[in-house]
Amino acid sequence: MSPDFPSANAIAMLAEGWSSDWLWSLPLIVLTVLAHGFGLIEIRESVVLRLTAGFGAKTSRIGYAAVVSATVLLLTCLHALEGALWAYAYVLLGALPDVRTALLYSLSAMTAYGHAEIFLAPHWRLMGALEALNGLMLFGLTTAFLFSVLLSHWPALHRRR
Repeated sequence: MSPDFPSANAIAMLAEGWSSDWLWSLPLIVLTVLAHGFGLIEIRESVVLRLTAGFGAKTSRIGYAAVVSATVLLLTCLHALEGALWAYAYVLLGALPDVRTALLYSLSAMTAYGHAEIFLAPHWRLMGALEALNGLMLFGLTTAFLFSVLLSHWPALHRRR
């Protein structure tokens, strides 16, 4: 084996220190993606479709604004709840000292903002990177969903002119 390539033993030793991060992060990723998917379905069925019918959102600017505003507000709440789940795990594991700090760290990691001067306990730092990976997935789903809501209303508003 070349001297530049780490041995299988070195990789195993590195992974051993991170096994807890993976054991906690993977279920959180799966749980939040599932919750997000079901949340998107619920937002569509309970809010978007009802407001569209009630306000005539496909033909009214006020209805369009109501649908988009309600959708954005609920999507933001959904992300906040998912960040709170990660924050709770950080406090439970002792990776961060309190809920307030953990929530700031979690939302910072999830959004890839990363400017908060907060760090996880050293043996939990991979978990923060895995939360950022989770955030990319969640925001990708949110972007696709929001785009579909916007797209389904734009053509009708554009045709009215």
